[in-house]
Amino acid sequence: MSIDSVPMTQDGYDKLKAELDHMQTVLMPDLARRIAEARSEGDLSENAEYQGTRQEQGLLQARIDVIKDKLARAVIIDRSSLPSDTVVFGTRVTIKDLDSNKVTTYELVGPGEEDYDQNKILTSSPRGQALLGKKVGDEVLVTVPRGQLRYKILKIAAAEV
Repeated sequence: MSIDSVPMTQDGYDKLKAELDHMQTVLMPDLARRIAEARSEGDLSENAEYQGTRQEQGLLQARIDVIKDKLARAVIIDRSSLPSDTVVFGTRVTIKDLDSNKVTTYELVGPGEEDYDQNKILTSSPRGQALLGKKVGDEVLVTVPRGQLRYKILKIAAAEV
């Protein structure tokens, strides 16, 4: 897999594709309509609604471009072909925080599948990157904005599909 590739499951790919389709077929046309309405109100230099909607359109276009890029670089991963003794994309890893003794289980996922409330973290996140390639018993040091986190890997399992 190339360093520029973006690993994801078919479900994650489909979810991102649906999000992109919604943005392009629903949100963008709505913004274009709102811009046309605001434009018809006259002087654009003092039209806050026009300026705000144009800014919103720019942000939406940027998000569309990011998703298109991820989909173009997507590599669909078959979870059944992944190793079971190493932390890789698609695995569930149980770790112990060596400072607080808190035990947490994370699932490493690709774009479109992240759900931080369900502990599904991106492989490209700092924690995900630090865990990749490790085995049970390994100690991991994760550098985050607030400092460093120290973990010990307790268990690795295949993620539930």
